[in-house]
Amino acid sequence: MKRRDFSMAAASLGLLPLVAPSHAQQRPPKAGTDYIALGKPAPVDTPAGKVEVVEFFSYNCPHCAAFEPQLEAWIKKLPPHVNFKRIPVPFVGNDTEAKQRLYYTLEAMGKVDEFQPKIFDAIHKQRQPLTGDAGILAWVEKQPGLDAKKFAELYKSFSVSGKAKRAAQLTSDYQVAGVPAIGVAGRWYVDGDTAGNLDRALQVTDFLIGEARKG
Repeated sequence: MKRRDFSMAAASLGLLPLVAPSHAQQRPPKAGTDYIALGKPAPVDTPAGKVEVVEFFSYNCPHCAAFEPQLEAWIKKLPPHVNFKRIPVPFVGNDTEAKQRLYYTLEAMGKVDEFQPKIFDAIHKQRQPLTGDAGILAWVEKQPGLDAKKFAELYKSFSVSGKAKRAAQLTSDYQVAGVPAIGVAGRWYVDGDTAGNLDRALQVTDFLIGEARKG
């Protein structure tokens, strides 16, 4: 979802198709067409010999919710030399910092994998009022398997707020235009617009991972 498009509330999820046409799948990825080479490298935080791949997303974004199952399947097939991270962006909606802290609190608790789909479902399918600090904390109180007291402590912590600020900076470094989007090795940026659709965006990401391994 583009920054400028959120006010439209994405009544249609068809703005960024998930499945690529067969002819597009055969075309080799090209800089400036299928992906963007950053003029200034973005910082990476990953061990030597690893390729950092980051997904920029927002819990408020319906495209991110629709993309999540496909992304999860792709993540499971990533080779061991890829270090995958999620970055919640500071746009899409009016409670962006709260949603960023929601993600980083779950990360600190080791609960992202379990609750990532549940949050998307709560917001986009069940239409629950998971908005702002009050809405998030009220939702957490009702979740089995989630320690609400610990969550509240971490949610308000300096470390979680610091991670949200760093996420905002990395979003700027990659010049993220909309979500979902993917950054590779601090050098390349791809999304559904550059690649043509989100299915091909993952194919382009696979290609860029290979390019990063070359040096």
